[in-house]
Amino acid sequence: MPLLIFAVTGMGGVGKTALAVEAAHRARARGWFPGGTLFVDLRGYDEAPVTADQAVLSLLDALGARDGDLPPTADRQYDAYRALLAERRDRMLLILDNASDPAQYLPLLPGTDHHQVLITSRDRPDSLPVRLIDLETLAPEESVALVTRALHDTDERDDRPAREPEALRELAGLCGHLPLALQIAAGMLRRRRHRDISSLVTEIREAGDATTVLDHGSSGTDLYGRSLVLRPVLETSYRRLPPGHARLLRLLCLAPGTETGTDAIAALAGLGTDSVLSLLEDLAARHLVTPVRGGDGAASTMRWRLHDLVRVFGAGVVAGDAESREEGEAARERVLRFYRRWADAADDRLRWLPGRAEPERFGDRGQALAWLDAERASLIAAVAWGRERRFAGMAVRLAQCLGEYLDWRRYFDDCIAVAETAREAARLVGDRRDEAIAWDHLGTALVAAGRASEAVDALRRARHLFRAAGDRHSEALAKDHLGIALAATGRTEEAIDAHHRARHLFQAAGDRHGEAMAWDHLGLALEATGRVEEAIDAHSRARDLYRAAGDRHGEAFAWNNLGIALEATGRQEEAIEAYYNELEICREFEDSYGEGQALDNLALAHENAHRPAEARAAWLQAADAYTRANAPTESAEARARAAELPD
Repeated sequence: MPLLIFAVTGMGGVGKTALAVEAAHRARARGWFPGGTLFVDLRGYDEAPVTADQAVLSLLDALGARDGDLPPTADRQYDAYRALLAERRDRMLLILDNASDPAQYLPLLPGTDHHQVLITSRDRPDSLPVRLIDLETLAPEESVALVTRALHDTDERDDRPAREPEALRELAGLCGHLPLALQIAAGMLRRRRHRDISSLVTEIREAGDATTVLDHGSSGTDLYGRSLVLRPVLETSYRRLPPGHARLLRLLCLAPGTETGTDAIAALAGLGTDSVLSLLEDLAARHLVTPVRGGDGAASTMRWRLHDLVRVFGAGVVAGDAESREEGEAARERVLRFYRRWADAADDRLRWLPGRAEPERFGDRGQALAWLDAERASLIAAVAWGRERRFAGMAVRLAQCLGEYLDWRRYFDDCIAVAETAREAARLVGDRRDEAIAWDHLGTALVAAGRASEAVDALRRARHLFRAAGDRHSEALAKDHLGIALAATGRTEEAIDAHHRARHLFQAAGDRHGEAMAWDHLGLALEATGRVEEAIDAHSRARDLYRAAGDRHGEAFAWNNLGIALEATGRQEEAIEAYYNELEICREFEDSYGEGQALDNLALAHENAHRPAEARAAWLQAADAYTRANAPTESAEARARAAELPD
């Protein structure tokens, strides 16, 4: 039996009607529906939707039943409608466009499977079995092509798309790649034929709301007689929501990041996970949110994405009502506490050493890193809320939980942005110690990003603030980090002094882990001044202290630096053994960048020992490790070195 019903669904403005009509034309041209097409606009999202009783009269008229031929009652009219369809030998296509309620289309379904039905709706129909065709927004290149074609169809001499490809791509993004928004933008550009595309981009960017700019500049109707406006399309979908669904959509529009996990949305809404999941599934059926399934398929790991224009619309609804604003602020506090709690637990797991309490939720480093990877964009966006006084204190705490992770993953730009925001937030609440921590994190991130001169200033500020607060332990940490920055600027004698001072402070505090770190960094500075034997002693002390503290990852760093120092004295085989020890630990911790460094150094050692085959193999393995570590420059260099050696 052929499938009777198809349904094209998607958010308002995505092009459902246009697709249905185009499909009907093509099907008719191929002879699939020799009986023709019946089309009814049910106006399901207007203030007065067309009822099935009204629609059946239009359909009867199209089928030739008029005036005196019309039965007097609705029931007999439906009977007549189905009878006329049953009599048609030539197959027909019935398009029931823009339906919002099954009551609009269920009575209109033919009583025979000879004809086919195509429904378009913003809601996924679940009243009967249908073949669903869900429409998504356009791909970026398709959006650009749509606007380009629209301009060229009007004037083939319009060279703005060719002159301003970047502005056109940005405009498509600001329109959310939604066909209706792109169509309106193209119309505005046609009227502004003497203005650049960038002028419209600037206008939208400054307004912060594409719907306002596009609706203000829109005029006319589309091919189906509908007004080319965006905001009413969103408003009608929103107004039809039950109160609980509308509340969740409003709050979700305030969430940080472009995708949000189910658990975080539950915190945002102050609801249980099961309750919020049910609401989200209903919103997804209405094409107001899009589910993004997590890797394990579990409901709690599912993520949800809002279209940009829906997000802007919902945020505007909240901003326009005092009660909704307070509700939104409370929701943001809840989700910020949620992120702070679990980021703290993940950070504890990344820093965990034997003898410490087990962190909650995350059983190993892999679990902690997976959660942080999934939530990274949202976490960084949530920290940015720290520029608002109400959220500053919590945002500072969240920022402090992200430094280790961002450094581990080598997201140095993110690390700098988070530290700068945390510094501003700490000043906002007047907490000098938190400001010092932010300066310290900023300094270490700047060093990693190759901006050592700026790092020196940041770390001196951190050291000064820690000293003023009487926090000797944190002062030691800042001194040690300052030594690294000084060494990176070539001021190695100052670096040696900073590391010595840091080591003494850590030793006085009984912090063996901090002392190990200071010894290791001191060794690097000593080696830079040619004091290699002292460097070997410093790295050996660091290795032993890391081992005593149970810090295997720190021990790997010490082995690496010890190997370099040993190699500088010609103790080649001892250096190779040190690098292999480092490699073993880095693989144990899934530290791809550290693995790449160990293999890099092994390759050099084998090359110096005139073992080209071993060196080439190590270079190639290093290139793979660097690729996994998001270090393309180092990966390319390793492959180039491998290519220079014989197989």
